[in-house]
Amino acid sequence: MVASKFLRVCAALLLGLAFLTGTGVSASAAPAPEQSNVRTIRYDTSQAAEFKAAWDEGAKIWNEHVQNVEFVPGTPGDVRILADNGWPRAQVTSLGRGTVWMGRQATQQGHYEIRIASHELGHILGLPDRRTGLCTDLMSGASAGTTCKNPNPNAAEIAEVERNFQNGRMGFKPGAVLSEAPILARH
Repeated sequence: MVASKFLRVCAALLLGLAFLTGTGVSASAAPAPEQSNVRTIRYDTSQAAEFKAAWDEGAKIWNEHVQNVEFVPGTPGDVRILADNGWPRAQVTSLGRGTVWMGRQATQQGHYEIRIASHELGHILGLPDRRTGLCTDLMSGASAGTTCKNPNPNAAEIAEVERNFQNGRMGFKPGAVLSEAPILARH
């Protein structure tokens, strides 16, 4: 009796498997592929002063490179964007939320505004400063020098952001202020 019950269950499983592999399911009846959950992050440039266009471009760059996140302008924002006379910096309260500053001191010294905006938004996406000095590394920030005009994240940075939003983690402690000020100028 147990053997015949076992055989019936196996036959049912095989029949179900054959059905699912295409021997009776039309393409139109197949379920649609699962849509990914894109996290929308609103950013508020109402206090970005003359740098609004740079922040919009920085958001656009990230939108073109990552799939798990989309920046959209909006008030109130998850990200508050400010302009001041200091160095660019970010204070991230949680993944996808915080305050960023475009510091005029960096732009007056010749650092590229769009790279700064993209870099600071990278912090909002959970990326720490890396100060490699390489222009190909967006998160090298000001260490790449004023001649660096690359506002795009590299493949490793893109992959890290995707993992951050899949896992809900970031590469630094929430609440920390991440500054682009030269190390000697921070004291």
